[in-house]
Amino acid sequence: MLSPAAQAEQLGERLKQARLNANITQVELAEQAGVSRKIVLNAEKGQATLENFVALMQALDLTAQLDNFLPPQPISPVQLKKLQGKKRKRATGSRGKGYDDELDVEAW
Repeated sequence: MLSPAAQAEQLGERLKQARLNANITQVELAEQAGVSRKIVLNAEKGQATLENFVALMQALDLTAQLDNFLPPQPISPVQLKKLQGKKRKRATGSRGKGYDDELDVEAW
């Protein structure tokens, strides 16, 4: 298993290869992403913030790959249960205060 730094470095290399495949310079990518060239350089070394990395992927039109990077996660049954709160388990009718007083028991 690779260390986090080694995995980040691999992602940086892949980002660099994607830029080269698109045939654009670091300066052009930086302009398209709205970041500095130094950020592109650092990202290609695996030293970028997540926000900058995503900006560069957007500029390279690779955002569809983000779902492969971290697919949407389903809600676990335990978490779903917590989100549901307390649900009624049965109907109790519309009894209010003084309900027994309103019934004419002797009429039955």
